[in-house]
Amino acid sequence: MVFVRRVPGRSGSIKVQLAERRDGRDVVIEHVGTARTEAELAVLMARARRREHEGQEAFDLDGLGLEDEGVPQRPGLITSKRSVLLWHVLGQAYARLGFDVIEDEAFAQLVLARIIEPTSKADSIRVLGEIGVDAVGLRTMFRSLQRAQERDYRGQIAKACFEHALSAGDVSLVLYDVTTLYFEAENEDELRKVGYSKERRVDPQVVVGLLVDRGGFPLEIGCFEGNRAETLTILPVVKQFQERHGIADMVVVADAGMLSAGNLKELDEAGLRFIVGSRVTKAPKDLESHFRWHGTAFTDGQVIDTITPRDQRGTAVKASDPMKRAEPVWDPVVHTKSWRAVWAYSKKRAVRDGKTLTLQENKARAVVAGEKAARTPRFVKTRNGATEVDEASLARARGLVGLKGYVTNIEAELMPAAEVIGSYHDLWHVEQSFRMSKTDLAARPMFHHTRDAIEAHLTIVFAALAIARYLQSATGLSIKKIVQTLRPIQQITVRIAGHEHVAADPITPTAETILAALQISPH
Repeated sequence: MVFVRRVPGRSGSIKVQLAERRDGRDVVIEHVGTARTEAELAVLMARARRREHEGQEAFDLDGLGLEDEGVPQRPGLITSKRSVLLWHVLGQAYARLGFDVIEDEAFAQLVLARIIEPTSKADSIRVLGEIGVDAVGLRTMFRSLQRAQERDYRGQIAKACFEHALSAGDVSLVLYDVTTLYFEAENEDELRKVGYSKERRVDPQVVVGLLVDRGGFPLEIGCFEGNRAETLTILPVVKQFQERHGIADMVVVADAGMLSAGNLKELDEAGLRFIVGSRVTKAPKDLESHFRWHGTAFTDGQVIDTITPRDQRGTAVKASDPMKRAEPVWDPVVHTKSWRAVWAYSKKRAVRDGKTLTLQENKARAVVAGEKAARTPRFVKTRNGATEVDEASLARARGLVGLKGYVTNIEAELMPAAEVIGSYHDLWHVEQSFRMSKTDLAARPMFHHTRDAIEAHLTIVFAALAIARYLQSATGLSIKKIVQTLRPIQQITVRIAGHEHVAADPITPTAETILAALQISPH
């Protein structure tokens, strides 16, 4: 009796043959073909099964690639290919985060397409087509950007993100940072302006502020003029977050770039607690007592809890009293002109800082010696028309290597110094979110011209970032790895002899791990 058999070939190919059992062994009657893809295998298997029936070994299967008297026939036709699994996983994440409250298919397609392959709005249609999704029209996509502004999609996304963060953990502590996004444009306008660029570019840009929870999940995003100072962005974003969700008490963590007397005062007056990085140049004043009694010697991991003047520009307010050996314990009632300051010493940081200072010193000496032409670097000063190395400043900097400071308005009894330091170190999560938005989601460069279009674009990036962070947190894999794993797993429809046949790629072990982590059935 004739039967179909599959024989592994070279380089992962599969040979499909018709065979017959004779004298205890398989005798090949016909080699149907060699498949190198799942689609080819589906065609060949269907062809072989039709042929194995008695009396049909030599019939024409209406275009299955057979040759009849030297006349080539049409092969089986692949009518569709879809990355069903990838689209299903992304759609599930979109719905689980509550984004489906926005009943706008075009907006959802733009968000999910950006996760798959960040590109322009027009090219998103190509991305969707490649994974087998029927994309809405281009004009519909652009109208979706307008609807995003008119119907406050960002507010709805932010509300859903907050509810997710609240159910998954807590929002009592949030992290804030800023970045810049540039434009391929020559001229500035009211929003796109040339300013200090994180990427050291001279193109018009916008400043983007991002608020995330301690795990890096996005909660709020804000867009500002390209020349806006970083210190002037934190309050609008934080207050918008407060008002949107009715929050009265929370801790805001930000880096030293947010450290301004006005910022800290307004945060404090708003009833918010803060932890911000302190610049090492403040250490001599804050640690004056320590240096008098203990010198510049520190032990690895040593922490000093003291106070720092609220307004560093003034000299009337002192931090600790150098005549007293013990550091003061910050009390908001007693120290009305000071904040709490926590300083920590790390041997590892000292080694890193020392290497940086050595490089700066070598550069300074090379400039002074005329060996290197450059703008006046650190540790170079001019006296009587001649340049020289600022030995005093260099010595001071050497005495401060390894120190890192933190300023807060949280009393020690509510948050010990170690927790203040640990909370600040969570800032890498917001930095990671920014890296994701700039690389995996390609928020830059932008080609939009109007403020509404730019804001709508950032809303799409904001939603995509939330989905990416959710999937990464649930699976332990990067969003890039998730897409690379699921995108090739396709469902293929083949028309053979007038009938539709469905074939699917096998689910890989990594894909099974992703589905299990997300508790999604592959069927």
